[in-house]
Amino acid sequence: MEFRHLRYFLVLAEELHFGRAAQRLAITQPPLSLNIQQLEASVGTALFQRNSRGVQLTAAGQAFVPAARALIDQAGQAAQEARDVANGLLGHLQIGFAGTLLHLGLPALLQRFEADHPRLRLVLHELSSAEQLVDLGHERLDVGFVHTPRVPPGFSSVLVSRQPFVACVPAGHALARRRKLHLADLADESFAMVSRTVSPDYHERLLGLCTDHGFAPAIRYELRHWLSVASVVSQGLAVALVPAALRQSGLAGAAFVPLDRPTPPYETRCLWKTGREPVALVAFLEHVRAMAQPLE
Repeated sequence: MEFRHLRYFLVLAEELHFGRAAQRLAITQPPLSLNIQQLEASVGTALFQRNSRGVQLTAAGQAFVPAARALIDQAGQAAQEARDVANGLLGHLQIGFAGTLLHLGLPALLQRFEADHPRLRLVLHELSSAEQLVDLGHERLDVGFVHTPRVPPGFSSVLVSRQPFVACVPAGHALARRRKLHLADLADESFAMVSRTVSPDYHERLLGLCTDHGFAPAIRYELRHWLSVASVVSQGLAVALVPAALRQSGLAGAAFVPLDRPTPPYETRCLWKTGREPVALVAFLEHVRAMAQPLE
């Protein structure tokens, strides 16, 4: 049984006349008769009754009509879905992100993309930068938003944001009332810091920044997320240096104070594996590039 057989059958079932059905199908009557005979042989019973008065559906033929129509419709839907996937209109993207992106424009980016591509499903995974790089390499993620000053070999990137570090101190701390802080003002404080295993680049960068200002920070808390770092500070347990975007977290008990000297920037990049660019990912990256400038 072929889809051609089903199509010919449905046209003949509507016309109940070989001549008119053949005309609609733009074929002659002999190939139409042959295809109907082949279909009936495949089904194992007569679908039409032929007599001097014309053509009538048998009881089996009447029962076969909705099934044949459903098969044709399913085939059409399957073909359309395949075309939509190929054109980037249907499917899903696995997206990794670090938590600070929630305060750096990621929700707005996702809302705009989903409004423009309602049949593309985005699956979000909150992961550290190091975890994202592993999953991108193994193609468990299509794209990731990673905090790193370097693009690893084998990856392509879009710079999404560049922001300074700010001091994060308990809201009741005397330094919280300052308009700006000198980093050395924190030399005698206990520090909370993002873990070296989670973000080795920025862990080392912050240690170096403190060293440049004449002290080695007393690290009491090493945490997996920047928001966890700020939360520890909000409980009065430590101070920290955090990306400026965390000022938008609305975290009660924490004050964010600019530093009086520029710091090396905290950079966020959208990364994907070079050469792995399905149509859906290309469409997503267009939105990322369009929104990258406002996110800086």
